[in-house]
Amino acid sequence: MSNTSQTPSQDLPPKGGFSSIRYERQLPKRGPSGIAMFAILGGVMGYGWYRLYLGLDERRELDREKIWSRIHLTPMLIAEADRDEYRRKCAAVERERAIMKDVPGWEVGKSVYNGTRYVPDVIANVPIHQQPGFKKD
Repeated sequence: MSNTSQTPSQDLPPKGGFSSIRYERQLPKRGPSGIAMFAILGGVMGYGWYRLYLGLDERRELDREKIWSRIHLTPMLIAEADRDEYRRKCAAVERERAIMKDVPGWEVGKSVYNGTRYVPDVIANVPIHQQPGFKKD
């Protein structure tokens, strides 16, 4: 070993210091801000509620039209049902007259009930091909 009296050199920063280090993330801005997204969402929801309100108005008007059409058509439908019932009753009386012509004392068209209260006939509209005894030719 040599006896040199040299002072040891220490590693020091350069004069003026080191340059600053960028450690924060610098990402590009992506998409609209939160306030902009909230405003867009509010606009879309407002438009949806507006369209819903228009649809409800339309449905309310259609329901009103349906109710009034039923009110105006009911008398005609009742009259048509009454005419159909009368036609069927006349046909039933004619069938009864043809079937019971040989029975003495039989009154055609007389009610089988003993009361004076009106009891409407129950007439089922059964298609001819579903009636018992129907034979397809």
